[in-house]
Amino acid sequence: MDRMNFLSFFLLCLTSVASGNKANKHKPWIETEYQGIVMENDNTVLLNPPLFALDKDAPLHYAGEICGFRVHNGPSGSGSVQFEAVVLDRSTGEGLVRSKEPLDCESQREHSFTIQAYDCGEGPDGVNSKKSHKATVHVRVNDVNEFSPVFVERRYEASVPEGRLFDRIVRVEALDADCSPQYSQICFYDIITPNVPFAIDNDGNIKNTEPLDSKRQRVFTFWVTAFDCGKNRAQADAQVVVTVKPSCKPGWIGWTKRVEYTPGSGSIPLFPTLHLETCEETVWNIQATVDLQTGHIGKGCDRDSYSDRSVRRLCGAVRGEVDLLPPPSPAANWTSALPTLPSSDSSLVFSFNGSNHVAVVPDSVVSALSGDHFTLQLWIRRGGANIQPTTTQTRGSRKDEETIVCSTVKNDDSFSHYSLSVHGCRLSLFYWPDVSAARPVKFLWKLEQVCDSEWHHLSLSVQFPSVTLYVDGVTFDPALIHDNGAIPNPAPRQRMFIGACWEPEDKQKEILNNTIPEGKDSVKYVGGYHGLLSGVTVRPGSVEPHSVVECLYACREGLDFGDLETLGSGMKVHVNPSQSVLVLEGDDIESFNRAVQQVTYRNSLRFATPGVRPLKLTTSLRCFNEESCLSLKQLEGYLVVLQPDAPQISLSGVGPHLARPAPEFEGPRGVPLFPELRIVCSLSHAVNTAAQGMEGGALMSDAVAHTLDGCEVQPLGEELNPEREELLVDMDVVRERGLEIINTTAYIAITGAESISVYEDVLRSVRYRLAKGSARFERRFRLSCSEMNGRYTSNELTLEVNFLHSLDSLYHPSHLLASQQQFLHPSHHAGELSGHTLSNPHRNSVVPGAATVIIMVCVGFLVVMVILGVFRIRSIHRRGEGAGDGAKEGSSQWDDSALTIIVNPMESYESRMGISADTEGEGEEDEEVAESPEDAGDDQRIIIKKEGKDSNARRY
Repeated sequence: MDRMNFLSFFLLCLTSVASGNKANKHKPWIETEYQGIVMENDNTVLLNPPLFALDKDAPLHYAGEICGFRVHNGPSGSGSVQFEAVVLDRSTGEGLVRSKEPLDCESQREHSFTIQAYDCGEGPDGVNSKKSHKATVHVRVNDVNEFSPVFVERRYEASVPEGRLFDRIVRVEALDADCSPQYSQICFYDIITPNVPFAIDNDGNIKNTEPLDSKRQRVFTFWVTAFDCGKNRAQADAQVVVTVKPSCKPGWIGWTKRVEYTPGSGSIPLFPTLHLETCEETVWNIQATVDLQTGHIGKGCDRDSYSDRSVRRLCGAVRGEVDLLPPPSPAANWTSALPTLPSSDSSLVFSFNGSNHVAVVPDSVVSALSGDHFTLQLWIRRGGANIQPTTTQTRGSRKDEETIVCSTVKNDDSFSHYSLSVHGCRLSLFYWPDVSAARPVKFLWKLEQVCDSEWHHLSLSVQFPSVTLYVDGVTFDPALIHDNGAIPNPAPRQRMFIGACWEPEDKQKEILNNTIPEGKDSVKYVGGYHGLLSGVTVRPGSVEPHSVVECLYACREGLDFGDLETLGSGMKVHVNPSQSVLVLEGDDIESFNRAVQQVTYRNSLRFATPGVRPLKLTTSLRCFNEESCLSLKQLEGYLVVLQPDAPQISLSGVGPHLARPAPEFEGPRGVPLFPELRIVCSLSHAVNTAAQGMEGGALMSDAVAHTLDGCEVQPLGEELNPEREELLVDMDVVRERGLEIINTTAYIAITGAESISVYEDVLRSVRYRLAKGSARFERRFRLSCSEMNGRYTSNELTLEVNFLHSLDSLYHPSHLLASQQQFLHPSHHAGELSGHTLSNPHRNSVVPGAATVIIMVCVGFLVVMVILGVFRIRSIHRRGEGAGDGAKEGSSQWDDSALTIIVNPMESYESRMGISADTEGEGEEDEEVAESPEDAGDDQRIIIKKEGKDSNARRY
């Protein structure tokens, strides 16, 4: 019975236990994320927070216990392959994560995977076990300083010039294979070789601590080591070799500060021996700029030293230009009030002050400038930004504009208006094709040339609606502006101003009570120009060709390059339009040096303007190592143009005397003064005989073809009397050659650049003509020529014109006061006039008796001597009476109002002409003749009285 009860109780217990184990109601629980650390070369992962799995079914057996953890692969693919999780205590759920193999930080520093816990289920076989959620585990592998630094190169080499301190000669570099910054970084370098003049910083830069001397030690060899931040030393040290180069000064070698140029030499090299030394520095680009400063020579450079009008003729410009600023003269007096400045190129420069310096061109000149096709040319120089506006101007108003030319001209049945102005660095042309109908058009250019205080040549060609502007020979396109604002129409009145414009007449009406005053003084000027102007011309009609504009501006001097065919590869040459700046660019030093030596200076003028031209050479280098690239200073020098050999202009072919019968001078065409004139221009120059295979040198004088620009014929003594005499010129020849002539009573001037042969033809046509009965006994003329605007002049050729009279004319009453009598013996004509040109000599002379002539001469001479004796006695008497100083001086003077000169008519004409050119000693002999009555009575004499009280006594 007892045994049966025990078995029943046992079975009941088993049934109760079984019923309780089936109560596995909850899943295990773990954290959602864990951070783990594992040391390199270890496998235990330290998690934060620690790995514990909890189950609410605890403390039930199996259901409340944790049987294990499962590891799943993460995003990186690591997890189950490299890591595992084990249960340390099933009841507490403590676990451990570990790697299956030691980890390498250098291979992979971080790992990510997921982990999941599961309980023991309902029994030992784990039936009906439950799993927790998946938690992410991040594991970082902590580095271990297992690697030492390693140098990138085992040997470092560098070369430096001696005598300098460098911030960096060479840089060494070491690397560490550890994965963490703590152990992979190189904390410092160290030079382990003692007593070397070098230092190294923590970045591996090596520099010298003192200037190196190649003579003392040429090569330095030392060792360098490196340490990481874990104080591991490099496995192997690096060797550094520094070579000290001898002293080398980078820069240009062979620079000559002074360069001389002899006019007429053509082109000469400026830098024949110049070359660049870079001291072995690797250069990949070189640029050199040669700057020749010629702004102080004339108008920006050396040009033809002729007048603007002559230059226009030489350049082939179409004739018909009108000079708006001509030299002041009686015919062109509107420029007489303008101040002028000297100019080295002989041109006339006018100065304008922006207020009262205005040139008003006469209507007679303006009337020839009608039409909408014209060419306006001028030279301009402004002050630019340093010119301050006047007190009456308001900044930003139209009054700030400075007007150069302002003109209203009359066309066929309308009036057109234009004005050329400058405002700051802007040039504008305001054009009104019809002031009564059309609206104005404004052409605008923004130019640095109008405000840089330098001379510039402007050429404005207007073929409305087309406008072309040339500045220094370069074309500039305008910005077109249709000005439709409230601009008052200009008055339909023909006028032109230079240096300002007139105030609109509607404003004048307001000021003067609606009345427009008449007269020049009532005009109010606005927009005054401040600066210099020269060569202002307008030519109506077709515009000038571009080639003419270039010729007018062309500089005769400048920089050039010798031979472009020898230019090396990669070399570039650029020259600006004025040839004052030349730029060379290349990448090879040898080719660059050859190119620099071919830079030349040329001056095509035979008589170049002497003086100094500053010269500058600026160099820019680009190196592969920009930090140590060379920097070259600017070189400055100067070019000296020597004084050219002056040409000798020789006038010849005309004798000192020209004798013709007086009736020939009274003819309708007169007598040519210089019928056989010959002009020769010679130039003495040194000849380089060495270039011709000879030794030594020579000085030769060659006849050269020159261009004269003026000749002048001037009467000596009294000016020409228009009622009695005149000089005639063949005007057809003058007009055909385009020359200009000024014919006055004081001189006759022929101007214009032309060849010598042309001037010979014109001067040979100069004739001298007298009115009937106006012939005297002589008239002297002086001829001279010049070139280069008077820079070089010829010899002065003096010609004495003698008028041969017949006895019939001598007995005419009009000659009795000028001369008592003149006798020419018929048998003496051929010999007396030898050496002179005599055509149709008159031989109908009448010779009176010899006794009559002798008596007349003796009586006249006796009367003169008596008068002189009485006069001298009275003078001595006055001095004895103690007269005043003034009276004494007046008495002691020789009163020659009745002076007579005795001439022997029996002497040959040729001998008398020779006597007139003799020295003072021969004059003394004449006095002796006058004081000897016995000699006076031997031959026949002619007595010539002095005409007028103020006239000079002449010998004939």
